[in-house]
This record gives sequence, structure tokens and C-alpha cells, in this order.
Amino acid sequence: MLAGRGCRFVVRQKTEMALRGALSRVDQLRFLSQGAHCGPYPARTHNCGSLSASDDGKKVVLTGWILPERKAGKHVSFFPLKDSFGATQLVVNRDSPAAPLSGLTVESVVLVEGEVALRPEKQRRGGVGDIDVVVSNFRVLNSADNSLPFTPSDVSNIANEDLRARYRYLDLRRTALSDNIQKRSKVAHIARNALHDEGFTEVETPVLLRSSPEGAREYLVPSRIVRAEDDSPVFYALQQSPQQPKQLLICSGAVDRYYQLAKCFRDEGGRKDRQPEFTQIDLEMAFVSWGADAASAARGWRIGGAEVRDAIERLVRAMWAGAEGVTLPSAFPVMTYQEAMNRFGSDKPDTRFGLEISDITPYLPATQREALEREGEILQALIVRGADFISASQTAPGVPDTERVLIDAANRTSWQRSSSIMAGLPVADDSVCEIPSLKPGDHMWLARRTKLAQGGSTPLGRLRLQLSQIAQEQGSLTLPSDACNFLWVTEFPLFTRADDDKEFLAHGRWSSSHHPFTAPMYEDIPKMYEGRVDEVRGQHYDLVLNGCEIGGGSVRVHDAAMQDHIFTNILQLEPTEKAPFEHLLHALRCGAPPHGGMALGFDRIMSILCKTSSIRDVIAFPKTSGGTDLLFRSPAPVGEDVLREYRLGYLQKGNSA
Repeated sequence: MLAGRGCRFVVRQKTEMALRGALSRVDQLRFLSQGAHCGPYPARTHNCGSLSASDDGKKVVLTGWILPERKAGKHVSFFPLKDSFGATQLVVNRDSPAAPLSGLTVESVVLVEGEVALRPEKQRRGGVGDIDVVVSNFRVLNSADNSLPFTPSDVSNIANEDLRARYRYLDLRRTALSDNIQKRSKVAHIARNALHDEGFTEVETPVLLRSSPEGAREYLVPSRIVRAEDDSPVFYALQQSPQQPKQLLICSGAVDRYYQLAKCFRDEGGRKDRQPEFTQIDLEMAFVSWGADAASAARGWRIGGAEVRDAIERLVRAMWAGAEGVTLPSAFPVMTYQEAMNRFGSDKPDTRFGLEISDITPYLPATQREALEREGEILQALIVRGADFISASQTAPGVPDTERVLIDAANRTSWQRSSSIMAGLPVADDSVCEIPSLKPGDHMWLARRTKLAQGGSTPLGRLRLQLSQIAQEQGSLTLPSDACNFLWVTEFPLFTRADDDKEFLAHGRWSSSHHPFTAPMYEDIPKMYEGRVDEVRGQHYDLVLNGCEIGGGSVRVHDAAMQDHIFTNILQLEPTEKAPFEHLLHALRCGAPPHGGMALGFDRIMSILCKTSSIRDVIAFPKTSGGTDLLFRSPAPVGEDVLREYRLGYLQKGNSA
């Protein structure tokens, strides 16, 4: 039956069918698969998403994965055939040569030959849903095992996340995931075209860099060949971002506008929206402004870098138009960091719903107001009323450092006398606090905070999000699914002591809110040199969408003396900590233009465009939130013989020195 060393398939169709009938099911599959591997087969003529009513009557060859059979009476079966382009419904008559398709395991790879047939008019669904393919013959290209870990096409019984991660190559067959990957490619193409049209040059920068105290924890890569003078091991650090290379590129003058889709690495685990390796649309521009012109000032943009802002807005509009068919506003609103923290209690406010925070310090009795002022604090209130949030407020557990006061006619002007949040502040028994907007039936949530906001959120800001989440779960609040509330947040504090993520580097010292290369606002330069560090605002801007930060950037320090002052006198870096930046300081001394840039989180943007809550759903091979890869089983230990090549070794158990 199989002739010659080349395994040329020479059995006629009738003989083939007779033999199939004499074989067991397992032997049939082996026979079919052997025929596929040992004989030639034609190329496909179409993919599974390309046929339509206009192809009625055509002879076609399709390839793909066979999905579960649906029987229609005694004589006909239907099978979806799926590939990365779509799914076509196959029709198989049980007395045809294609009848053994029923014996194949789901997810087997097949080639089918057949004729396109138009469906009855009432059954047409448009596009490939207008037709079926009546199969005349088929070839098994690869049969799937009977015991797959799970069936990707079974959308009613989706496997748990760990199992799907372990067999990601099966999980990617799910239409939802494969569509996300296709959309990601489309949006990347749109972004590249848009940036090229803006005059940007795509440049690849090094991934293997030197460890430096820029902010996040790094991944270190030992070198086997390069070694220190004393023969101790040396390490590369995988880039946290292309920050230094792109600034040096602009300093060189080789390009005026740079961009790349950069792979970045940060050793940060345990966060739902983070991956140890991620992609950002990274860009940098030479000769950016250092202050606002009249048009920018009218928009509330009082810092430099308007050129970066405009380029990013055009890029984002192009991505949303190309991927979603959505026309975004010609300009996004702007809000300072202090305004965002005062009104919404967050540096990335979700403006799709109200529930704004108020400063009620001016309404307090003089004794309490003056006591708060002496401590540099204010009293804020979140007043809840109406059907959207009142039920959520009744059941909310609250957050630390907040207090809920139920307002009625008796305590509307005297609540401050018994408030626990005001404990320790002097107050007269007959004091009155008249807040004009306060009404009986209101829930008033209170919290104290420093007059100048710090960090990324306040207690009432966290409470605001809690109430929104509860209200949505209860059904009393529905946020518009198609809302695109873009917002620029600007004028962040240049330095902070309120960033827990950077404490491992700061050790109680000031750290940079963004990174140490961000320029101060022009008006605040004297404050920086006078040591009034907490009052210095940076030329830093974040782009926020629906309460999610999707990108951030800044105007950079382009003066070596100022950059060295920040390193030495404010961040108080030791000589060994400054060493990784010496090349940057020298480049600034060689004539660096004013420059600025930004990075957009591409994974996060794609999760928004694909309407999924996890960025893992838009990455082909993601890792868990803990940083492990269940598919490739990484990270993994290596043998001591390998470590010795790198002049490394394992610590003995119980020895932490």
C-alpha cells in the first residue's frame, strides 16, 4: 500500500475506504496520519475566515483545527474548522469519503477539500457565516491526543488560570486570546506608522546595561567571560527602561526624534497589573520647550514639553481610531497633581463618576482650624447622598484613617464635637460648624492629611474607589463601557519620601518621584537650590485613562551642573551610587539640547483596547503575578558546575551571610 522509500501515497480512494472500514478506530487514525506524513497534499486555497457568499460553488482547500461535531439527523454532521483567521462550518455527509472525520479527536489538524454552499437565507450571519463547505475529502495533518489537558473551544467550561498558563499554546487557541494577539499586532503597526509620519526614527537600544539606582529593582545577568580585576563576578542589569540610552542618543544629535517598542524588565512581583517583562512605546524629542506658551497655559499646561504632549495625543488618537473606530477629542484635559489629589484623592483619578472630595477646614471652629494649620494639615470630607452611592456607603468597610459620620437634624452643625478623627484638637461644647452643602441623611466621610498632598493616593481617595466598586457590584452605579476619559496630570512633586517602592534605595533620603533626570519647573529652581525640596514641582506629566495610568514622561535636566546637584545634594548619592551616571553627566557637558520624552505602557493600553482586566490576556506568553512562567518552568535552578563558570555558588542552608 505504501510504495518506495519516499512513502509515496498510491492507494486509490475506493481501496482507501475499504481499508479504513477494516481497521479499528485507533488504526484508522494511525493510517490517516501516516498518509498525511508520507504523501504530498495540496496548498490551501483560502483561510477559514475569508470565504463569503460570493464564493458559492467554488472548489476550495482549507486547513485548520477540527472542533466538536454537531449531528443533524442520521445523515449529516457539522464541524467548525478553525484557524487564526476565523472558523468555517464544514458539512459532512456520512456516506461520503469524508465520513471518518467523525472519528477524529477534537483539535486535530486537518486539510479538507470541498465545495462552498450558500446557506438558506434565514441562517446567514454575514461573511463566512453566509456559507458552509461541503467536504468531499480530507487529510489528517496531525491528530491530537485523546487526553488534552482541556478543550480550548469549550467556552462554557474554561480551565483554571494556572492550568491554562501551563499549556499556554492550547490556551492561545481560544478565540478571545488569539483575537487579542492579532489586535496587538495591528495597534503596534498603527503606532509605528503614526510615529514615522511624525518624523520619529526607530532606534534599538541596549538591553544589557549596568545596575544603577534609578528606582525599581533590577534583574541581574552574570557574565561568564568578562570579569573584574580581582576575578570576582560582574553583572549586567536588564534595562528597567531605555532612559539613559535614549537621552544619550538625543545628546549625540544623531536623531532629533527617537522611538522604539522597548522591552523592559523590573523585578517586582505580586501585583495584578505588573509583569516582570513588559513593553512600552518609548520616545524622546530634542529641543522641547521649557515653559508654557499662551495656548498651553490656557489649557492648564504650565510646564514645558508641549511638543511631547501633542505628539502623544496624535499617537493615541491614531491608535484608537485605527483599532476601535473611535474619534477622540482634539485635546485632552489637564489637571495638576495637587488638584487631582485635592478633588479625587488620587494622582490617576477616574473621572467617569463624581463623588469629589472637599476641603472643609475653612468651616471648622477657629480653635480646630488653627490647630490643624499649626500641624500643616487640612480636614477633608467626602459627602455621600443619592441613590448611586448611599447604599454602598452604608455597607462599605471603609479604609484606615477615615471616619463616617451620619448627618441628621440634630448634629448637622455639631458633628465636630464628637468626631474621633478630630480627637486631640480643642473644641468648645457649643461650637458650630456650618457646611452649607451638608443635609440631613448625608453620609460624611472624614480624613485628615497634610496640606501639600504626598504619594499616589489619600485615605478618602481610596475610599472613593471602594464606594465606586461596591456601587457597581450592587448595580446602583453603571460606568459607560465606551468612556474614554483621558486626562493629563502635571506638576508632580519632584522629590518624595512617600514612595515605599523606592525605600530600598532611598534609606530615608529624598528620592525622585519620577526619576532623577526630571527637570524642576522653572519657577521652582530657586527653591531647589535653597533646600526647600518638598516645595519643588517637576516638569513631569502622566497620561491617565479612566483611572489607569497608561504613560508618563518629563522634560529632562540637560544641564550637567544641575544634574550633579540633584545627585549629590538632594538625593545624597554616594560616589559608588553616582558612578553609573558619569557617562550621562559627561554627555550633558558636551552640549546637550533641551529634551523630553515619554513612555506609554503598551501592554496596559492593549488590555484597555481589548476590554480585559488583566494584561496577561494581551501577552502571548505572560508570567504569573509572582513572576513565574508555568509553561517554560522558569526561573529554575542551575547546576553548581554552571555556577562555577560564572564564579558563583549557592549559599549553604542556614547561612545568610
